[in-house]
Amino acid sequence: MKHLFASIVLIFTFALLPGRVFADPDRGAEAGQLQAHRIQQDTRVDHLRAYLASYDSPLAVSADTFVAEADKHNLDWKLVAAIAGTESTFGKHIPRGSYNAWGWGIPTGAQSGLGFTDWEQGIATVSEGLAKNYFGRGAKTLYDVGWIYAANGISWGNHTRFFIEQIVAFKPETPELLPVSI
Repeated sequence: MKHLFASIVLIFTFALLPGRVFADPDRGAEAGQLQAHRIQQDTRVDHLRAYLASYDSPLAVSADTFVAEADKHNLDWKLVAAIAGTESTFGKHIPRGSYNAWGWGIPTGAQSGLGFTDWEQGIATVSEGLAKNYFGRGAKTLYDVGWIYAANGISWGNHTRFFIEQIVAFKPETPELLPVSI
């Protein structure tokens, strides 16, 4: 009985299908072609997290914030992290409890200055400040930023460029895929 019912369903299904399928002549050749769309995964967060973790940086947990704030303010996603590398070895040498890995609002030579409630607030503040007060006011290059940001724009720019290039070149170690028996 099951086979009879299945056969009847198949017969009716095929009977309802059209005998021929025609391409829409108004759409041209592309009407009959399937388009392959490659979905590219955004790996910036994982890449930055692994890079910062290689420095044992407390900022590694905030990699997603670096990328999100960079996108929000149209900045290079590596820039604010690289500045933290230049200013504090990625958050490892900062005024106690300040969450200020960027020397933001700290005059040259001072031991204290502006502090943030957490890394995310610091990343957001520095990203917005760079976009508005540096690039928004005419800075075009990293060295333009450096002359405003630090006492020696060339040295600061070279150090920050070094970290940007290191982030780009970083190859995170990934465990080999283990064979699985099924």
